[in-house]
Amino acid sequence: MADRVTVIGWDGSPPSDAARAALGAATLVAGTRYHLALPYIPAAAEQIVLGSIEIAARRIAKHRGSAVVLADGDPGFFGVVRTLRDPEHGLEVEVVPGVSAVAQGFARAGMAWDDARVVVATSRTLRRAVNVCRAYPKVAVLTAPGAGPVELALLLTGVHRTFVICEALGTEQEQVTVLTSDKVADHIWRDPNVVLVVGGIASTAPGVAGRGGWIAGRDPGFPGPVRGWALPSSEYGGNVPAQVRAFQLARLGPRTGDLVWDIGAADGAVAVEAARFGAAVIAVDRDADACDWISATARREGVQLQVVHGAAPQALEDLPEPDAVRIGHADAEVAAACAARRPERIVTTAATRDTAEAVSAALEEGGYDVQRALLQSVELDHEWAERERSVTFALSATRR
Repeated sequence: MADRVTVIGWDGSPPSDAARAALGAATLVAGTRYHLALPYIPAAAEQIVLGSIEIAARRIAKHRGSAVVLADGDPGFFGVVRTLRDPEHGLEVEVVPGVSAVAQGFARAGMAWDDARVVVATSRTLRRAVNVCRAYPKVAVLTAPGAGPVELALLLTGVHRTFVICEALGTEQEQVTVLTSDKVADHIWRDPNVVLVVGGIASTAPGVAGRGGWIAGRDPGFPGPVRGWALPSSEYGGNVPAQVRAFQLARLGPRTGDLVWDIGAADGAVAVEAARFGAAVIAVDRDADACDWISATARREGVQLQVVHGAAPQALEDLPEPDAVRIGHADAEVAAACAARRPERIVTTAATRDTAEAVSAALEEGGYDVQRALLQSVELDHEWAERERSVTFALSATRR
């Protein structure tokens, strides 16, 4: 086992005294080809060009002597420290951090970033990273080859954002470019790069503008001035009972990184509340006035969502792949079209048993297990007398 392992974060500035001391004593140095070409690397030390961190960790574990691993920025922030400290390798690690690429990127843009979300985009996580960019107004994306600015912009088609693209931060080739998302695919970008994705719907919720923060990322008490979810229908101006909405949201399980379709979104209550959970949301409705209402409600509640004017299933053809779908009014043809896109969950409600049976059959034929329930909601007035009663068939489908 290596006698000592020091991980040094390199951010383009001269190394600190601690970093110089570790490099001076190193008998093995691991890093990218760029790192290994730096003038601070001892000529006599064994060198490992970092490709697979796992392979490098195994080699370091077998080395007798002092090892140094060079990494960009802060290696404890989506960096190599997590892998090196895996119990499998048995390494004791000291860390000399540099300024993270995210911090550098926001500094170059002159922006605060305590309210930003930070995601890693790879070929495996690209779609979820894009969904976060859809759902939040300020996101830093640590990119990878094949999951860079162009791929982000293409998957955000239909959603307007500003991209701040920071290439080769801390090097002589550093360049910062600001573009609207529709122009990003017209360029070729150098690796490594960090992309700041900024913009979206401005909130009109009270107390949002200029608010001070107390927790990094997203304030759990924000967006919206009202605490809780499955809020009364009067909050949205609609007539879907809050109890039915609560059931649908519970079965959808919207979360950060998901994309939710709300088809036949009507007053936008489910779409807005799914967005309040942190999911990216596309609300679809055939009524232009309803679309305007949904957009206004989203602004008031301080959430990001995309509104599509059109009738399903035709309006669904060009939409990105969903993780969960809510169908406002049960329809077998729409249910079959949604099942063909293979979301994890589909929920809907039907006014009659015949409609519920037809939709349930379509979902089962599409490869889903369907749970059925009959929901009854009764609103009472201030004298405890029945004011309004709602009975509906609720279907919740999970992909097999």
